[in-house]
Amino acid sequence: MNGQPNTRLSDLFGLAGWSKGELARLVNRQAAAMGHPQLATDTSRVRRWIDMGEIPRDPVPRVLAVLFTERLGRVVTIEDLGLVRHGRPGKRRGGGSVEHPDGVPWAPERTAAVLTEFTGMDLMLNRRGLVGAGAALAAGSALSSAMHDWLHTDPALVADAPRINDPLHADPAGFDRYEAAPIGSQEIEELERSVEVFRAWDAARGGGLQRKAVVGQLNEVGGMLNYRHPDHLQRRLWGVAANLAVLAGWMSHDVGLEPTAQKYFVIAAHAAREGGDRPRAGEALSRAARQMVHLGKPDDALDLMKLAKSGAGEEALPRTRAMLYTIEAWAQASMGRGQAMRRTLGLAEDLFVSDKGDVPPPSWMQMFDEADLHGMQALAYRTLADHEPAAATIAQRHAKAAIELRAKGHDRSQIFDYISLASACFIADDPEQADRYARLALVSMSANSSHRTWDRLREMYRLTAHYSGYPKIQDLREEIKLALPKGGKGAGRTAKA
Repeated sequence: MNGQPNTRLSDLFGLAGWSKGELARLVNRQAAAMGHPQLATDTSRVRRWIDMGEIPRDPVPRVLAVLFTERLGRVVTIEDLGLVRHGRPGKRRGGGSVEHPDGVPWAPERTAAVLTEFTGMDLMLNRRGLVGAGAALAAGSALSSAMHDWLHTDPALVADAPRINDPLHADPAGFDRYEAAPIGSQEIEELERSVEVFRAWDAARGGGLQRKAVVGQLNEVGGMLNYRHPDHLQRRLWGVAANLAVLAGWMSHDVGLEPTAQKYFVIAAHAAREGGDRPRAGEALSRAARQMVHLGKPDDALDLMKLAKSGAGEEALPRTRAMLYTIEAWAQASMGRGQAMRRTLGLAEDLFVSDKGDVPPPSWMQMFDEADLHGMQALAYRTLADHEPAAATIAQRHAKAAIELRAKGHDRSQIFDYISLASACFIADDPEQADRYARLALVSMSANSSHRTWDRLREMYRLTAHYSGYPKIQDLREEIKLALPKGGKGAGRTAKA
């Protein structure tokens, strides 16, 4: 007990709307359901947790995480509740001026536990039909300031020894777990192949249909990480965890589960760093930056990109650094900073062509090819065209190049290319060509579960309003309205113009 209020627990308690007595009764009931019938909590104890910063003994933090997860309809971890003895206290940094709802960075020995707890809770929500709503995204500046020093140090791998009985590696959530056991290189190879399968599915069909499978696989990997393997295997297993966490985050972002996505990106950065792969950690944070731009927070994205670029380290390949610059350029375009955007894209192009290919790219970079470079340039110029209409012509050129170069299986990216191209044509006062490319996007969208494509389609729909007097464009507008979801997740922003 530190005598200071646990502001994280207090904030979530306020959102939940319980009384202290009600929470005490719920804790006792849930604990009994989880196999701890001897637990007896009362109102005064709940008051000490919230008002005095007392951290209850296990299993109470796990029980509270379950209760708040169910009540708020999104994953709430022990870190979120400020109930970790070996991490930061629940009090806000700087006396309450900045809050980091993700509880980052956590201690290295907590990474596997946080990963397993969060995925277990996510799977529980998935089974019960709840969604990751109601949580706030951490600002880019808050995340980057919290993680800067942590990311720029190299974790020391401890001696090769099983740590099953280590209390720091105990099961934090109690869901979908098995006894940790050693695995060999063959099992890790199979896991690495499964990542490739999931990644290909995501690129083709969007994140909606396979998200639960990816989260479940990541949960199992978290269990494996609770056993201490030889260093070379442990690093590969951390790499699998990082890749799966990025995929889980990207799929969550793809279907509109934004706070959940952000937490997975942070978990991925932690996992990559534990495996000694700083470029992968930087790329994971760049995903959080892309999410911020998509959500209309480009200033937060730039904060995250500073950390992603510096955190990736000198070992990042030129193509990796090129990819990072394209995201930064998109954020600059969103803010109307045309000169900065052009300069940044120029750096990206130079880095991309300087990559001689003599060093094979990591598996997570193989999706960023020349088509993707043009696709990001098209997106940046099309975004800038909202501020500088003349940029639409350049956006068209890059979008056409991306479409021509797209490899089979990258269906979602191709939809984005068509939407970028159609939007640029509308801005450039070419409704005839815009109609053509918009319809190509609509044809492909029926087989895709990406909510982000709907968001981009809504943006394009607004551009059609100026041409609503054209019979062909009026028909297009009706088709777009039919294509957009009318209810459920992703339907909150209806097409208006």
